[in-house]
Amino acid sequence: MTPAQDPFYIVKDEIQDSIDKIQDTFNQWKQAPENTGEYVHLTRELLTTCESVQWQVDELEKAISVAERDPAYYGLNEVEIGKRRNWTSTARNQVVSIRRNVEAGKHKTAFGRSVNPSELGRSKQHISQDNDDFIASESDQQMLLMKRQDDELDALSASVQRIGGVGLTIHEELVGQEKLLGELSLDMETTSNRLDFVQKRVAMVLKKASLKGQIMMIAFLVVLFIILFVLVFLT
Repeated sequence: MTPAQDPFYIVKDEIQDSIDKIQDTFNQWKQAPENTGEYVHLTRELLTTCESVQWQVDELEKAISVAERDPAYYGLNEVEIGKRRNWTSTARNQVVSIRRNVEAGKHKTAFGRSVNPSELGRSKQHISQDNDDFIASESDQQMLLMKRQDDELDALSASVQRIGGVGLTIHEELVGQEKLLGELSLDMETTSNRLDFVQKRVAMVLKKASLKGQIMMIAFLVVLFIILFVLVFLT
């Protein structure tokens, strides 16, 4: 099975695309000012997406565990299994690292941040304008977040269906193997019974052939005795 046909690589490419998007969003998050609508939106988006990708990696690792039980059957070897394990481990570490950084930043923001003197000197008018801008931005960001979450859920649903298809295929193959093993066991038992029957018939034939040979030998000796008797006593 080529990488283009292998379900693992199909799901792997989708997860890698999600991780690349998370990395781009994380870079935007680091540059966004704290306590702004953009910062809050990016924080929520990162946490939601990281959780989704972690779940996909978990499901992919379950599929690898199934294939690891009989690698030869799926056309794999220990090297390939190891490569797949290493990739899922690396992917998980990347997502976990980003998630921890975001959660730490969220915690820091929740307890407040340091304010420099220039910020303290801003006028009330500017603060009010900032609040209005924040509310408008938050509303727009919420709408955008909902749309992105819908897109992520659609992508996640498609990935779940693919992973479920892989699991169903593996289950069907295992059931087929179990059926073949049962048929093979039945055939072996039938062949063994037939072999025992043939062996008994051969033994019986050999026994009969041996008895017939003994009778012929006795008859031959009797005839020879009569001939010798005639030659000795009657001539």
